[in-house]
Amino acid sequence: MGVCFFTRPLLALDTYQKPEIFLKEAFPNVTPQAEVLWITKTRGETARRILGHNFGVLRQRYWRSGERTVWILDEIGKMHPITTGIIIEGNAIKRIRVLIYRESRGGEVRYPFFTEQFEGATLTKDLKLDRHIDGISGATLSIRALTHLAELALYLHGEATNTP
Repeated sequence: MGVCFFTRPLLALDTYQKPEIFLKEAFPNVTPQAEVLWITKTRGETARRILGHNFGVLRQRYWRSGERTVWILDEIGKMHPITTGIIIEGNAIKRIRVLIYRESRGGEVRYPFFTEQFEGATLTKDLKLDRHIDGISGATLSIRALTHLAELALYLHGEATNTP
């Protein structure tokens, strides 16, 4: 008589950078106090267009100093959230970094060879990035998640700074 054990894969959890460290890098002198952007009906509808699903929050925290804002956002890759830090300055992405990755595959999106593609990207009138982001085999859903977060952060930056 044999014994068969079925196990479910454990949730992969890789913390590449703590959000508070990302904030210190974004604001090397003094990290500003967090501000809140209320997700009104209009903002929620726009976020839904960008993400392809409801945003799911009523207010979003962000940090701002001058023209620079920082957004720490989550989006589902295949099954689990990917926590991403995004720095926007002058209506363009200055840096995007995967902070916490919880998926079992597609983690290559954390490497600079991928994330550097977003630097300088802006939002078009149809709420898309102004450039194509090259894919990585096996990471399609993670790439889609990061692209949507980049678009969302640019949109929210415009709303927070009144510079659509």
